[in-house]
Amino acid sequence: MRMRPTLSWTPDEDLPPGTTDPAPVVDVLKAGGVLVLSGAGISTESGIPDYRGEGGSLGRHTPMTYQDFTADARARRRYWARSHLGWRTFGRARPNAGHRAVAAFERSGLLSGVITQNVDGLHQAAGSKDVVELHGSLARVVCLSCGAVSSRRDLALRLEEANEGFEPVAAGINPDGDADLTDAQVGDFRVMPCAICGGILKPDVVFFGETVPAARVEHCRRLVREASSLLVLGSSLTVMSGLRFVRQASQAGTPVLIVNRDPTRGDRHALTRVALPLGPTLSGVAGRLGLHVDA
Repeated sequence: MRMRPTLSWTPDEDLPPGTTDPAPVVDVLKAGGVLVLSGAGISTESGIPDYRGEGGSLGRHTPMTYQDFTADARARRRYWARSHLGWRTFGRARPNAGHRAVAAFERSGLLSGVITQNVDGLHQAAGSKDVVELHGSLARVVCLSCGAVSSRRDLALRLEEANEGFEPVAAGINPDGDADLTDAQVGDFRVMPCAICGGILKPDVVFFGETVPAARVEHCRRLVREASSLLVLGSSLTVMSGLRFVRQASQAGTPVLIVNRDPTRGDRHALTRVALPLGPTLSGVAGRLGLHVDA
């Protein structure tokens, strides 16, 4: 039996609680050269849930693994039915104050780049230009046979035409765009093949059990090496894909600051954790820096 991803950890009880003073964030941004690492928590105010925060989805939802997706046609049917429904929610999501503040920091030349663990594209929608999508993007689809990359919107139209009347009510939507549906609701949902070669289509995202492309990881490592500081926004840092960059920065003596309401796996490596909501906090930081944040 395949092992499911382990997504839990125990907070460090010997660490002090987070602060509610965002002044350290203001200070590092004033100095410039800040690399942002963002997680699901920055998108919760846009209506996209977190995995672990208050109301997080892990209690009811196990993310799809790459092994299940590639080996089991029934798993692919479930995934695409649920993801097709979830895509409608993602398509309606709009950047919130946190995304817009990050874009304002970038426009003002305070950032060296943005690495996001999110697959929702909201940083770019807010105006950020220099964004590395660590786990890929739900806006793209890749063929596992011929490697062709296509638009998710185009696939959504094909799925709608092939599944007319598919309008189940989901119990919830998850950060990976997967809606909570029962097998009965999935029914005989029709999955679309690659329009070029007929191969298996997969969202251009990194599933659990799949590795982030080595070139992308090295690019992120270079960004960490060149940054003056690392600012983590809305990530619990539970999985190694993000935590490794925090550890790298800490080992190199690069200051790490975290803005996250709950404790994170990276708190031990950070100068401080600001335990405040992201949108209002980052908007306030922008105001203290004299920056305009787009409405």
